[in-house]
Amino acid sequence: MRGKTLLSKDKISFFNSEGYLIIPNFYDFEKDILPIQKAIYELIGIVARKYKIEISRAPFDPKKFDECYTDIIKVNRSYGGEIYDAVKQIPAFIRLVSNPKNDEIFKALRPGSSPAVAAAGYGIRINNPFEDKYRANWHQEYPSQLRSLDGLVFWSPLINVTVDEGPVAICPKSQVEGPIPVYTTDTRNKEKQGAYSLVLRDEENLIKKYQQISPLSQPTDLIIMDFLLIHASGYNKSNRALWSMQFRYFNYLEKTGLNHGWKGGFASGVDFRNIHPELCVD
Repeated sequence: MRGKTLLSKDKISFFNSEGYLIIPNFYDFEKDILPIQKAIYELIGIVARKYKIEISRAPFDPKKFDECYTDIIKVNRSYGGEIYDAVKQIPAFIRLVSNPKNDEIFKALRPGSSPAVAAAGYGIRINNPFEDKYRANWHQEYPSQLRSLDGLVFWSPLINVTVDEGPVAICPKSQVEGPIPVYTTDTRNKEKQGAYSLVLRDEENLIKKYQQISPLSQPTDLIIMDFLLIHASGYNKSNRALWSMQFRYFNYLEKTGLNHGWKGGFASGVDFRNIHPELCVD
């Protein structure tokens, strides 16, 4: 299937203007999403047994695949970190990351590009209720991911996301700012490290310039964002973690990435300050 059949000219035009695009029912639930949910359900059981945590849960139900996860992190928060690191290695998730449809979408939105998957740039985010330490500030994707200035974030939920779960927040049209200098320490929350500690220069006034939206979504939906679009994690006020998948594609042909050799970001052990000192204002 060619990319031009996946997106209409109107949708491509919308993305070019707004910096994001929402595609309902992009993935196949039975083929793409359900196997990931089943694997997470099994993994939660494995971790509970490993640490001898007594849990009581019903047989697998896609609407409650993460049942008892919050019970486990109440026993020890670090067990949640173990699950977080493990779920990104689920084979069904890796298959979704490399789904040919993702290539075609990238090519449709970036004509003439040569798309690539950002290594160490894919994972399953778990936004726990009332937890701020790992919540992403207002940011652009490039400083934390690098690879190339021309890149796209693919964001897709594993649960039905309501206002209470804290959907991803977006500032439409903000990609026109270009790369924004950053502080590499968040003095408001010194527990944040690495990519989570980045703060946009003059953040408050910058955000005021743009409308803010927080689109609701459900499994199979896809939200695509430009690498330079300003966005942030929502704040989860529910009693359930928000499970969502993120992965990044970038363009091999973009000049900046080509010049620095498509260096990876913090997750690859690369310090943004060493690659772009001119964009750091500490």
